[in-house]
Amino acid sequence: MCQDHPEHTISRRGLFAGGLAMTVAGAAAATQATGQSAGPAPTSPEEALQRLMDGNARYVANEAINTDHSVGRNARAEGQQPFAAIVSCADSRVAPELIFDQGPGDLFVVRVAGNFINEDGLASLEFGAAVLGVQVIVVLGHTSCGAVSATIQSIQDKELPPGHLPSLVNALRPAVYDVMATGADNLLEAATAKNAVLNAEMASKAEPILAGMHEEGKLSSVAAVYDIATGKVEFL
Repeated sequence: MCQDHPEHTISRRGLFAGGLAMTVAGAAAATQATGQSAGPAPTSPEEALQRLMDGNARYVANEAINTDHSVGRNARAEGQQPFAAIVSCADSRVAPELIFDQGPGDLFVVRVAGNFINEDGLASLEFGAAVLGVQVIVVLGHTSCGAVSATIQSIQDKELPPGHLPSLVNALRPAVYDVMATGADNLLEAATAKNAVLNAEMASKAEPILAGMHEEGKLSSVAAVYDIATGKVEFL
C-alpha cells in the first residue's frame, strides 16, 4: 500500500500549474501542427464555436481539410492545446474529429453512452478547461441514440436492464421524464435534445472551476445534436 508522503501529494493548484507549464512548452508547435489548415487558434469561446460550425459545414459538404494526420505528429508529442471539449456518445457512428473536421490535438473528447456528464466526466472537463485551455464545451447528442432509446423503453416497461446498465438509464431519466411531461410527438428526438441541454447546463453551473470560467467569459457550454444521416450538427 502506498504511503502518503509530502513529496507524493499533488495539490489541485500544483496539478494545474504543472499541466499549464507542459501545455505552454508545446503549445506553439502543437497549434501549428494541428490547426494549420483551419486558421489561427481561437481567442474566445465565440471563435471556438464558430470554428466547430465551419468544420461541420465542411464535413457535410465532403470538403474536409484535416486529412493528413501525419503532419505535426512529432510536434504533438511535445504537448497539446485543444480549443474545444466535446461530450460525445460512445456510439461508433459518432466521431467528433471527423464531424467537426478537426485534426489530432484540436478536440478534448469525453465519451460515454448517452453523452451525459457524471463525476468522472466533470473532472475531465475541468482538466480540459483549467489546464489545457479549451474555450467551449459541446454536449453532443445524436439521432437514433440507443442509450436514450433504452432509457425510454425501461421507463415505459417499468423494468431496469441487467448488469450495470441501470446506472446509465438513471443518468438519462431526467431528460426523458421532462419531455414525457410535454407530450412530445417524437419522444426519442425530444429526449435526445433535452439530455444534451440539461448536461450543457450542468457544465456551465459546475462549481467552482467551470462555473467560474463561464462567469469570467473564458468558457461557454452549448448543446447540439448530430444527425447521422446528413452529417449536420444542429446547435440548440
